[in-house]
Amino acid sequence: MDGLGPNAANSSPITPLSFLERTAVVYGDRTSVVYNRTSYTWSETHRRCLRLASALCSLGISRGDVVSVIAPNVPAMYEMHFGVPMSGAVLNTINTRLDARTISILLCHSGSKLVFVDVLSRPLLDDALRLFPASAEPPRVVPIEDPDEVAPVEASSLTYERLLEMGNPEFRWVRPLSEWDPMVLNYTSGTTSAPKGVVHCHRGLYLVAVDTLVEWSVPKRPTFLWTLPMFHSNGWSFPWASAAVGGTNVCVRRFDATSVFAAIEAHWVTHLCGAPVVLNMLANAPDSARRTLPGPVRVITSGAPPPAPVLLRTEALGFSIGHGYGLTETGGMALTCAWKEQWDALPAPDRASLMARQGVRTMLMSAVDVIDAATGEIVRRDGRTQGEIVVRGCSVMLGYLKDPDGTANAVRPNGWFYTGDVGVMHADGYIEIKDRSKDVIISGGENVNSVEVESVLYTHPAVNEAAVVARPDEHWGETPCAFVCLKDGAAVLTERELIAWCRERMPHYTVPKTVVFRKELPKTSTGKIQKYLLREMAKKMGAARLSRM
Repeated sequence: MDGLGPNAANSSPITPLSFLERTAVVYGDRTSVVYNRTSYTWSETHRRCLRLASALCSLGISRGDVVSVIAPNVPAMYEMHFGVPMSGAVLNTINTRLDARTISILLCHSGSKLVFVDVLSRPLLDDALRLFPASAEPPRVVPIEDPDEVAPVEASSLTYERLLEMGNPEFRWVRPLSEWDPMVLNYTSGTTSAPKGVVHCHRGLYLVAVDTLVEWSVPKRPTFLWTLPMFHSNGWSFPWASAAVGGTNVCVRRFDATSVFAAIEAHWVTHLCGAPVVLNMLANAPDSARRTLPGPVRVITSGAPPPAPVLLRTEALGFSIGHGYGLTETGGMALTCAWKEQWDALPAPDRASLMARQGVRTMLMSAVDVIDAATGEIVRRDGRTQGEIVVRGCSVMLGYLKDPDGTANAVRPNGWFYTGDVGVMHADGYIEIKDRSKDVIISGGENVNSVEVESVLYTHPAVNEAAVVARPDEHWGETPCAFVCLKDGAAVLTERELIAWCRERMPHYTVPKTVVFRKELPKTSTGKIQKYLLREMAKKMGAARLSRM
């Protein structure tokens, strides 16, 4: 075997950008992207992405430069997942719901050279650029037109479509020198702390895209409805995964239950993704919005532990739910609740409880475990002993941009990436999240898991959404404080009634001592409830004085 090893024929850098070339040959005449009255074939999408890459190079964008985009799920956003890195640049997708100050910070931190911006987000970007420090060079701005939206675009300005006209559809795109070259820069959602810049390489994104297709058993030529924002962790890598199998991407700028059911019916949608808030929206859709599903619709949910009652109600509508777990730092799913046939015979509540678990490692991940933070030892497999969830695998990020301390804290010398999520390992080898480490409430020396309290709150027929955080307490140190949204048309519910409901269903020390009713809860663009904002609200309420366990 001496003398055998890597050579020019067997070690070409892998990249998910290569999916587009193959699909343009195999599925060239099939529909790739649909958006309102606009549609493209895979052959057209391939040529548009090459034009984009060519035009960016002509503007002086070079290998390793950061190109940002602020846009919802429109065709241009999809195309940038290929066209921008095909120019050699690093794609940076920015949450459209961020405030101007945060966007300004992200653009400065990333050193973005150019930013594409949706016409409706242009005022937000302008506000962000005005906040740039005098010493920082602002990025060039290219607006993205939308014929279905009324918004001013200067006749003489360089727009996205005009830029594409400048590009060469036969452009020989800039391939990575190494599969470890950076390809995307994503900022964490900031649900628990300040956003961090997560850098992923071509290799990791290629493998996580393929892994997702296998784990989800995605067939060739699926129809994917984009209820998940592509700016959130690159749509969990599905822009590249859907290209690999010649899928049709149904893009929607904004959605609600009515539009989702209508899109499923109109386009025979087979797959969609979303946080549990999307499931909740579908489960609580009014009868006027619901449609009979034209065929099986598979849903992957992630981003937060889905309450069992929400899973049950969504399945009752005909959706097939799969539950996964991942982070911005893993580029996509790292765990999946792999379903077992024998579970089909269990009562519905038991099935839902099993499905709510995060599960086992995907095939891509080398290992996952739960570690005691104090001792560094693996916790007992008893479903009760808690620790921090750790993962190891080839889709784990390269690191945090310009943050060596943060990278070293997350990726330890012992070979684990520390997620910051608190979980348990069950006897059958399945992991279940109990809380974010920052969301555990320590009340009178007892740990209260906010997720478990929320699951009980969701069982109340009037509760639409619930989130539980710590509120200072003069006697107990801190106690659970529940922020609750009621369903439209629900009967009036008082704080006392909801607390009494909880006391009948959980240990008394875990029962919320405060309930705050709100019309809506603060969320990220992907539906994650921003608990850090709720913690601030609870803190401003001051210490509870009459709390009793």
